[in-house]
Amino acid sequence: MAAALVGLSIRLAWLQVKEGDQLQARARAIQTQQVRPIGKRRQIIDRQGTLVALDEERFTLWAHPRYFNFPGDDPTAIRGALDVAEKLSEVMALPASDLTRTMGSQRSGIKLATDLDAETAERIRNLGISGLDLEAFPQRIYPQGQLFANVVGFLNLDRVAQAGLEQSRDKEMWRQESPRSMKRGGDGTPLPSGLQAGVLYTDDLRLQLTLDTRLQQVAYQALTRQLKEWKAKRGVAMVMDVRNGEMLALASAPTYNPNRFWDFSPALFREWSVQDLYEPGSTFKPINLAIALQEKAIKPSDKINDSGSLMIGGWPIFNHDRRANGVIDFPTILQVSSNVAMVQTMRQVKPVVFWQWLEKIGIDTVPDTDLPGAVAGQLKSRQQFTSQPIEPATAAFGQGFSLTPLKLLQLHGMLANDGKLVSPHITRGLRSGDALAGAAGPGEGIQLLDPAVTRQVMGWMETVVEESSGDGVKVAGYRIGGKTGTAQKALNGVYIPGARICSFVASLPIDDPRYVVLVVVDEPQGGNAYGSTVAMPAAKQIIESLLVIEKVPPSKPKVRG
Repeated sequence: MAAALVGLSIRLAWLQVKEGDQLQARARAIQTQQVRPIGKRRQIIDRQGTLVALDEERFTLWAHPRYFNFPGDDPTAIRGALDVAEKLSEVMALPASDLTRTMGSQRSGIKLATDLDAETAERIRNLGISGLDLEAFPQRIYPQGQLFANVVGFLNLDRVAQAGLEQSRDKEMWRQESPRSMKRGGDGTPLPSGLQAGVLYTDDLRLQLTLDTRLQQVAYQALTRQLKEWKAKRGVAMVMDVRNGEMLALASAPTYNPNRFWDFSPALFREWSVQDLYEPGSTFKPINLAIALQEKAIKPSDKINDSGSLMIGGWPIFNHDRRANGVIDFPTILQVSSNVAMVQTMRQVKPVVFWQWLEKIGIDTVPDTDLPGAVAGQLKSRQQFTSQPIEPATAAFGQGFSLTPLKLLQLHGMLANDGKLVSPHITRGLRSGDALAGAAGPGEGIQLLDPAVTRQVMGWMETVVEESSGDGVKVAGYRIGGKTGTAQKALNGVYIPGARICSFVASLPIDDPRYVVLVVVDEPQGGNAYGSTVAMPAAKQIIESLLVIEKVPPSKPKVRG
């Protein structure tokens, strides 16, 4: 016994002294589990906290028949593939014969199913079958479907961002995750001694949009209804807070479902309202009148002779209805949308000064925005604009240069914002937990026009709504200004016969301007397709919903002079 005790003591000392470090390292390796991050992305929410994009955990089920064993079985027993298939069949709602056929005669590494939801995965886990392995992976889900696809974009099946904010802000969308090492007991319980400080930190940041799901839904439905009725190619509806540039809605149609992007043409993956150019036509006339007033080339009380037609540099210019309106004032010019009167008005501004203003307001500059893919408009060179009389003449009624719908929205926002140009944007930044950014105050901007000038033009735009036939966009108790536009569509510098772009822009409420609404419809069909018939009805529905959603109080009565 003494010899045995001496031998055990020597062995114990050998294990503790000679092999202690090595054995301790082996024990730690067995007890410690390395948990690697699966690469989750941050959520995207709207201005009210409604989920727009999120990662959901999905699972792939792997089978290893060489290890099949049921709870309570002898540890050395190996179950057959059919036994396991029958158990799985009840949980997965799949025929056992199909599962058995998939496993075949392979001994390991068989993919039985993918894209399993968390509930199904938990039921499989509860079966306790050895030889089944559930591999977790994240899948990007877009709960609102097609509603925000045009601005949010999507991830492909390899989780690579392909469009929209998902692509332009890709680096910001990945959560900060690091591998975790923790010790576990024999039953798998995490041991506190194995956790490092901060290892359980959870990145809960979310990207908050300025867009409102409720208004986005209204805008999309109103727009698609008009596109269907007029068999139009495409359209966009936009709403912006003129004080800070926050966009409350940006709906495009046709669009796509980002959850099934493979079913749609890649041409739909881009937001055309910030990437494609068009000639704004009559919706630009209020901006030109503001330029003329700012330059003191005209006075608010002036009147212009509209003869119905003009010849400029050998080119004829007509009103849209080919009618002469006689001597009219500026509110009437906007009401009847007189091209001839606009040309006569802008003739009072020197061509070089007119061109400088078009450049100053950023026609040929990329808008300062967080919308992906925004492009600059096109403006004729200074030399061409000043040497060819037809250029300032066509620019007077919104043709001969081009911009994006986003830029036009920004410029009308400038008129409504006392001449201050702010940057349109659709994000409020990253927010933590349940915190949401509140309504932003007036944003920083560039003061380009005298507030007295813009208020005068806004008053003229109000008369357009007041004097319009029918209801137009009139809403009882609210003062609204607006302007229609029906422009010819050009391709490679040549106007396409019969092709039109119809639009309508509204600012409200006139007594305290807060919002601009713009609807643009590309290539509506039919002889009666105009801004007033195609775009205005959609704008009316959007305005009515906007007033309710934003709780806009009724306007103060207009003071009659």
